[in-house]
Amino acid sequence: MDTLLNILHVAGAVFIVGPMAILPMTGMRAVRAGQAGQVTTLAKSTFIFSLLSLLVIIFGFGVMGMSDPKYHTSFASTWIWLSIVLYVIALGLTLFLVVPTMRKASADITAGTAAKSYAPIAAGSGIASLGLLAVGVLMVWKP
Repeated sequence: MDTLLNILHVAGAVFIVGPMAILPMTGMRAVRAGQAGQVTTLAKSTFIFSLLSLLVIIFGFGVMGMSDPKYHTSFASTWIWLSIVLYVIALGLTLFLVVPTMRKASADITAGTAAKSYAPIAAGSGIASLGLLAVGVLMVWKP
């Protein structure tokens, strides 16, 4: 069971968290091109992948719970609690800044007004991506 949870955790990180970080970058390109439909679709996809990323956390808790006691993994381990904090910040930025801004940009493009949403999408998704990268580093390094 430990191996299965490890596989699900790592595969989820690659195939769920990866798109969560990359899709807003594609959304910025669609905002620049004035493609409202594509921005709407990418906002919805980013939202779905962000919610699905909670599965990666659940699998991670399972891995932590089943780890060998000799490794002393618990919430008190710095790399674990710091990873959780960074992930929550990235998830919050994505769900409460990036996705709503992408939706607003789509509405602005449809209405024919200039979308001034590029900078908040870039900043929010950039910070979220850096946070997720730091989580990946912590998962490997385990200081």
